[in-house]
Amino acid sequence: MASREGNRDECHVLVLQGGGALGSYQAGVVEAMQEGGIAPEWVAGISIGAINAAIVAGNPPERRVARLRSFWEQVSSGFQVQPLWPGEQARSLLNEISANFGATFGIAGFFQPRLPPPYLFPPGAPEALSYYDTAALRETLLQLVDFDRINRRETRLSVGAVNIRTGNFTYFDNLRDEIGPEHIMASGALPPGFPPVEIEGEHYWDGGLVSNTPLQHVLDEERCRDLMIFQVDLFSARGPMPRTLSEAAEREKDIRYSSRTRMNTNDQVEIRRAKTAFRRLAEKLPPELREDPDAAFLSEISHENAVSILQLIYRRKTYEGNAKDYEFSRQTMLEHWSAGRSDVRRSFRHREWLARCRPDEAGVAVFDLTRDARD
Repeated sequence: MASREGNRDECHVLVLQGGGALGSYQAGVVEAMQEGGIAPEWVAGISIGAINAAIVAGNPPERRVARLRSFWEQVSSGFQVQPLWPGEQARSLLNEISANFGATFGIAGFFQPRLPPPYLFPPGAPEALSYYDTAALRETLLQLVDFDRINRRETRLSVGAVNIRTGNFTYFDNLRDEIGPEHIMASGALPPGFPPVEIEGEHYWDGGLVSNTPLQHVLDEERCRDLMIFQVDLFSARGPMPRTLSEAAEREKDIRYSSRTRMNTNDQVEIRRAKTAFRRLAEKLPPELREDPDAAFLSEISHENAVSILQLIYRRKTYEGNAKDYEFSRQTMLEHWSAGRSDVRRSFRHREWLARCRPDEAGVAVFDLTRDARD
C-alpha cells in the first residue's frame, strides 16, 4: 500500500556529501527528518559530511540536533557582522570578507593557520604539508561525539578517505573498524589546507579527492534489505552559464563535486533495469538452460533489493561565490540550516512522496522534489 512511510521494513540511510561550510544544510535536513519521525539506521559521509555523520551516529536521536547546533554555532562564531545596506551586492562583499577572515585567522574548534607557515619547515616534516593545523577539530569531536556509542554499532557509520600512498579510496565502517576521531579527520583532510591523518601506518586525505559522495558505498554494501536513502548534496550539477572568472570558478567546483553523485545514481538505475530484464528473461528459459552455470551465475547476481532515493540538493544563492564552501559566517550558517530543514519539509509534503510505495520494475526510485525551486 502506498504511504508516506513506504516499505516499513526498509533501512533508512543518510548519505552526506562533502562541502565545507555548506554542511549546515545537512544539519537542517537532520532536524526536519527528526521532526518527521525518521531516525537513520545508517549514516555515511565524506569530509564535512563525515563530521555531521559522526555527530549523528555518536549521539542518541534526541540529542543529535542539539549537538549539531553546538558544532555549527562554534565554527560560525568568528564572523557575525551584518550587511550595512540591503541588496545582493552588499551581501556578496560581506561573504567575501567573511571567507577571507576565516582563511586568515582560522575557524574556532576546527582549524588554525600554522605559525610559522609550512614553507619554513623542512621537507618531510608533518608541518610542511598543510597551511592549517586541525588539532582543534580533534578536541571538538571528542566533546560532541560519543565514540564508544559509535563502536557499539547502535547506528552504522561509514566515512570515506583516500590513501595517499596508493591513491585508493578507503571506507572506514564501524561494522569492521574501531572508529575514532582520526577516521573522521582523515575523511575531511583536504590538501593543501589540512594535514594528512595517519591511521595504522598509512596516511589519508579527504575522500572528496576521489568521490564526494558515499552513495556507491551504500549501494555496494547492502544488497538484501530494501533501502530508503536520503541523499544530501551540497553542490548542484545544474547551474547557470557563468559570466565572470569568479562565477566560472564556482561553476567548475559545483560540477567537479556533484558529477559523481549524478553518475552513480544514473548508473544504478540502468544496472538495476538490466538485472530486472534478465530476471524476466530467465523465467522464459527452458529448464535445461536455467541450469546452465552461466545462467545460474547471472541469476544469482541479478537478485536486487528495492532502493528509494530522496535527493536533497542545496540551492545556491546568487550572492554566493567560489568561497561558499569556506565562508563560515553565522548568518550564512543559519541560512543553510534553514534551507535544509525547508527542503525536507517540502519533500515530505509533496504528493509523490506521500504516494510512494516499494519500487518494482527497475528496483530503484529517485525523488527530486525540490528541483523546481532549485532551477
